[in-house]
Amino acid sequence: MGITHRLNRIFASDRRTLIIAMDHGINFNVLPAMKDPGRIINECAAAGADAFLTSPGLAERFADKFRGKGIIMRVDGGISMMAREPKALQTVIDPGQALFLGADAIITMSFPGSKFEGEILAAAARTIRDAHSRGLPVIAEALPRGFEGGDDARTPQNLIFACRQAAEMGADIIKTEYTGSIETMRELAESVYVPVVILGGSKKVPERELLQEIRCALDAGAAGIAMGRNIWGHANPGRYTAAIARLIHANASVDAALEELNSIVK
Repeated sequence: MGITHRLNRIFASDRRTLIIAMDHGINFNVLPAMKDPGRIINECAAAGADAFLTSPGLAERFADKFRGKGIIMRVDGGISMMAREPKALQTVIDPGQALFLGADAIITMSFPGSKFEGEILAAAARTIRDAHSRGLPVIAEALPRGFEGGDDARTPQNLIFACRQAAEMGADIIKTEYTGSIETMRELAESVYVPVVILGGSKKVPERELLQEIRCALDAGAAGIAMGRNIWGHANPGRYTAAIARLIHANASVDAALEELNSIVK
């Protein structure tokens, strides 16, 4: 099975995708929102998710819940929210092991400008080469300076650079932060010659605000979204998934997506 075939398990026929990100438990506390991951996976898969971003543990223990959706496996970790000192991410599972667990793609971090960029970028390049030798696509999560912060870390131009760099290293899909406007997001999408999906945010965002951000990103040329907390932290993850799927795959307006969410809730 080759890279193109596996990518077709992540993207729908319109070449867009809704990825539910559920890999957070490797590094962060996901309780109580993700106390029952099997239920969330089952609901979101039935509601229109195209793929799931998972940890090795979730992929193995809940394989029967994914309903044939694409599986993207997180391969880096090795640190946690409890660490007293910042450390570089480590590669904790190799592409061969990911394939054994049923992955259709893997995801790795790419943090240019981070104090650990030498280790992280070198690991990402090695992972991409190894994965491609096995016919396995790679998503690079391209974030300037990683999670270290800084006033200029997430400027549009830095985001564009980070995404283009990841594509140059060979990533097949880029996951990154929304740039903040249609104009700069369009520049990013046009500057990166592989599909770009935006991440769903590290904090809870009001429904209309988040749906508007997705709509703007799609209109600017993004290929979809990889959303975690704002879906599995929602009171009705499946219902929210269905509304977002309509936004992505039916080109619905924000109002139409909200109407669907609210009508489903009734």
